[in-house]
Amino acid sequence: MRALKELVRPNILALNPYSTARDEDEGRQPIDVWLDANESPYDNGVNRYPDPHQRRLRRRLAEIKGIDARRIFIGNGSDEAIDLAFRIFCRPGVDNAVSIAPTYGMYRVAASTNDVGMREVALGADFSLPVDALLAASDEHTHLMWLCSPNNPTGNLFPPAEIERLLRAFDGMVVLDEAYIDFADDRGFLPRLDEFPNLIILQTLSKAWGMAGLRVGLAFASEEVISLFARVKYPYNLSCLTQRVAEEQLAQPIAQHLAQIRTERASLARALAACPCVERVYPSDANFLLVRTAAPDALYQALVGKGVIVRNRSRIAGCEGCLRITVGLPEENLRVLNVVKNFSL
Repeated sequence: MRALKELVRPNILALNPYSTARDEDEGRQPIDVWLDANESPYDNGVNRYPDPHQRRLRRRLAEIKGIDARRIFIGNGSDEAIDLAFRIFCRPGVDNAVSIAPTYGMYRVAASTNDVGMREVALGADFSLPVDALLAASDEHTHLMWLCSPNNPTGNLFPPAEIERLLRAFDGMVVLDEAYIDFADDRGFLPRLDEFPNLIILQTLSKAWGMAGLRVGLAFASEEVISLFARVKYPYNLSCLTQRVAEEQLAQPIAQHLAQIRTERASLARALAACPCVERVYPSDANFLLVRTAAPDALYQALVGKGVIVRNRSRIAGCEGCLRITVGLPEENLRVLNVVKNFSL
């Protein structure tokens, strides 16, 4: 890996971030009169600005994840962390990134927004990871490599040995999106974060933790990399209500929900595979199934006509003819199955 200062944009290294008086006096003296931020003094629960460092929430996440709080960035959804990675590491119009394809569409959107070239490398047979092709697609201006495992929309987890090979061979930053790792048998790379200084892991509270409405995304990396994220983010990127509710929800057990989703995933996959209109149900390590059919648009409309919305991925290269179906409650899965089972052109 190149030295971090060679990968970070020079203007980011020189940036003096916005700071508040509460940053300047942090920890030196207990404060109980707040006259620094032009807030209303009348307490209604939300009259004060939120903690820009999300200290309580970060401490709770550090306990759950087994990671030092100084190595955790909390963003307004994972999309904020994705955008910040481009803003920190890629000079617009100069540097580029490499990504697998098909994969989560926000990588490309964020690259375009930041005027960063995105070199997409098609997955191999059965959505396998094209390690050599990804390395061959990079050059001296490639500062980021994007991997999603389990991948969206294909649902498959990539072998850890292949991801490790990329981490050791690529001399830029590797962003490994593990949004769906809680649904897989593998623990992912978070326990191995210390091994790879060029690794940024993304996770989320939207999926397994059931907080999609809160928009809380997580990034884990070296303390030095996380300090760059903290430097560039908006000062108050998470509201006080979001922080409070997220902390409360993290106290709720999710093991039973995860087990039920995995059971429903297996049951739904078997039932869909037996439907006449279904050509293939791909193996999944996530909380969704990728289903290939000869008439994806017509089947999609049939589902919508019965009040069921899924994701039509049939126009994405590599996913031709496919619908992505999230695993829901048993009664929701039954509604999907009834439509698919009785579908005919």
